[in-house]
Amino acid sequence: MAGIFKHRALRWACLPLAISLIAATPAEDRVASLDGAWTVDLRVELTDAAYTQPMVLNVGADGTIAGSFYNSEILAGRVGSAQGRTCVAFRTTDGAGLYHTSACLVDGTMVGQTWAEGRNFVLPWTATRG
Repeated sequence: MAGIFKHRALRWACLPLAISLIAATPAEDRVASLDGAWTVDLRVELTDAAYTQPMVLNVGADGTIAGSFYNSEILAGRVGSAQGRTCVAFRTTDGAGLYHTSACLVDGTMVGQTWAEGRNFVLPWTATRG
């Protein structure tokens, strides 16, 4: 009986470690998958002429986002994962006003929107690698 108890005790003792390894790895992979260069499709209608701008995301180990969007430096940003999604939110400026951007990675595509606070519009967009 003591041998069986030891086995069960060992399994229960290892369970928190196993759960943390399983839970941490996919989220870390999803966060890392945001890192790098993206091409943002800013067309209002998908039938409009192509209009793209670059976005570069540098994901910090602490969850911060640096880089650039639309040739403007990211002033402050964060990455987060919950409910099976990994998302970013950050702020840029064109010198005249603030732009608040957020996006989530969905099947390898960034699906996002930017609110131009001073210009009074929200523009939904998508982005692909490259």
